[in-house]
Amino acid sequence: MICINMLSQAGLTKGHGVLSAFEEQTKLVSEGLGPDYTVVVNSWKKADILHFHTINPTYLLRSWATSAVCIGYVHFLPQTLEGSIRLPRPIQKLLCKYVLLFYRSMDRLIVVNPSFIPKLVDCGIPKEKIEYIPNFVDDEKFYPMSEEERMAVRREFGLDTEKFTVLCAGQMQKRKGFLDFLEAARRCPDMQFVWAGGFSFGKMTDGYDEISRAAENPPANVTLTGIVPREKMNGLYNAADVFFLPSYDELFPMTLLESMCCHKPILVRDLDLYPCILEGYYTAASDVDGFVGQLRALTDPAVHAAATARSAEGHQRYTKEAVLSYWKNCYASLLPQRQPARGDLHL
Repeated sequence: MICINMLSQAGLTKGHGVLSAFEEQTKLVSEGLGPDYTVVVNSWKKADILHFHTINPTYLLRSWATSAVCIGYVHFLPQTLEGSIRLPRPIQKLLCKYVLLFYRSMDRLIVVNPSFIPKLVDCGIPKEKIEYIPNFVDDEKFYPMSEEERMAVRREFGLDTEKFTVLCAGQMQKRKGFLDFLEAARRCPDMQFVWAGGFSFGKMTDGYDEISRAAENPPANVTLTGIVPREKMNGLYNAADVFFLPSYDELFPMTLLESMCCHKPILVRDLDLYPCILEGYYTAASDVDGFVGQLRALTDPAVHAAATARSAEGHQRYTKEAVLSYWKNCYASLLPQRQPARGDLHL
């Protein structure tokens, strides 16, 4: 019996994609790997594979003191951290160095977007240690709802049942394009805009002061829900007519997978990272003018229907069976790398 120990402290804060990715991947492999594997979470029992979902210092020490194979999940790069949290410059530099030290200490790194493999190689990490496995969202949790159910959710959140509704979900950060979202709303007063998310990392959030001031007085057609429990997000996706993510930098947002599960048209910023994972399934623009133009176009029933079909097609690319096969192959390929078992030190 092969034991995989999933290690994560993502649950210490709510409302972010690393936590969602951890929950989805752990459930997927726990239920799908088969009888030759057992999966435990945050355990001190001896394991064959330690799968690190977060980069806590105690996890780094543990990776140095174990005979198990160590897998690290790359949910961010140093440059994405710099756009997400705000720290004094010396501490920020130290954190970036620590992130790379953690990654270099792994036997295998998993990236959720293949476009980030060259960036890790540029940081001195051997390419043969890096593997691409996409994120996954369970379509038993995220799925299309009936029109009656959609309107019930709108009423629950105080939204107009008639207006074209634009949703974004994510942390309120400059990197996420929060200010551009508000500006697009100002230019589309006939639509209603909803941002589901808040400051998961409090005042450390990059741009916290500026975003806080903007959030205190948003356009009249904007609803800021704060952090919404994940079990209620399926309703919000369904209540919307389009999912709009104006981020300046991402890896593979869980929100896009969740939106596709719900067959919602996707509008994103035109970034190099999207074509290799979502080619043909989304609409893009490079600035607020472009976003407004695309949103206007999506109010046309024919354009909206075509975008909905593309989103539904994108969902089929990332099915449970497809992503599970990646993980089966990954774990199986790593087992020969195990050292003679000597147990894990309790660090």
